[in-house]
Amino acid sequence: MNGLPEKLQQKLAERNSSASLRTLGVPNNLIDFSSNDYLGFAFSEKVFDRAQEIMASFNLKQNGATGSRLLSGNHALYNRVEKQIASFHEVPAALIFNSGYDANVGLFSSVPQRGDVILYDELSHASIRDGIKMGNARAHKFTHNDLLDLERRCKKERKEGLINSEIYVVTESVFSMDGDTPDLNAMAKVCQKYKARLVVDEAHAFGVMGSSGKGIIQQLKLQDEIFARIVTFGKALGSHGAAILGTDELRNYLINFTRSFVYTTGLPPHSVAVIEAGYEALGEDLGIIQKLHHNIAILRNEIEDAGLATCFISSDSAIHSLIIPGNKTVKNAAANLREQGFDVKPILSPTVPQGEERLRICIHSYNSEEDIRKLVQHLATFVA
Repeated sequence: MNGLPEKLQQKLAERNSSASLRTLGVPNNLIDFSSNDYLGFAFSEKVFDRAQEIMASFNLKQNGATGSRLLSGNHALYNRVEKQIASFHEVPAALIFNSGYDANVGLFSSVPQRGDVILYDELSHASIRDGIKMGNARAHKFTHNDLLDLERRCKKERKEGLINSEIYVVTESVFSMDGDTPDLNAMAKVCQKYKARLVVDEAHAFGVMGSSGKGIIQQLKLQDEIFARIVTFGKALGSHGAAILGTDELRNYLINFTRSFVYTTGLPPHSVAVIEAGYEALGEDLGIIQKLHHNIAILRNEIEDAGLATCFISSDSAIHSLIIPGNKTVKNAAANLREQGFDVKPILSPTVPQGEERLRICIHSYNSEEDIRKLVQHLATFVA
């Protein structure tokens, strides 16, 4: 009885026949246009060395956390770094989670209560959707970045008796597959009008957008209008983990009721030291963020000059998606780029809707102008 059940074998066979079977990649020496390491911090010797200094300053020679933070794993670095994060993001409090997935699953499964309602953008990340499914609140999606649809749903919920219930509106400041951004100023006004609580995932904006990479919420000075904000450290910060930003009361609630926090071993001290070093680097080296935005501008100009703008989803972020419908077609396009030395990943259905398969191009501070231009030139050869 050790073989895979027939039902599971069938599911794998269906994935294989639709050219959507996932496999693990291997390290390569290709030019990186696929990773989320937007600033190159994952390989930064400066960040690495500073993390070692932080460990030494605490006399920490420890490989693991030893337990959950509520038991034995709340080592001395946590409190210092959470205060650093809260100060950087101009909020009263921050709570570190082991990953962005853990943060979103924990938040959305524990905070909205039975009788509450969650209105979430239809393109919200899987971690948000999974957390919502695990909770007891009702949930409805609204059309992507559509404020009229959002307001219609808020109005409907308030009309149908949710006078004293909570409405949570959930979006992302930069969407991970499309790279676009909602009108957060207008969304905040809708939430104010209907007394809804706005939750924003800044995973792909943190480190990229705003002064010192603080994100779009602070760039727009909306931090006081947000109920909860999620920042993750596995993208621009080049490390691991995430934090939920909010009030002291929210932090205390999460510590007590969020299962993905309570029932898991904490991050090891070294991981927390790398987070601290990454935040320090963001504040010290503004030129690296400027270089990233310079490269984003070059890509946008090259796309326009090549006549490919209509094939791309409009984006000002580091994520630029070229729509190439069909799993087999987009996989062939990615293979073509690999042969030319470029690492660009195809995004297949069902990760994105069928017919919206794409090449997801990520721009970094360390990409050269020449490589960006060559990439677009190769794209133009096989995109009709």
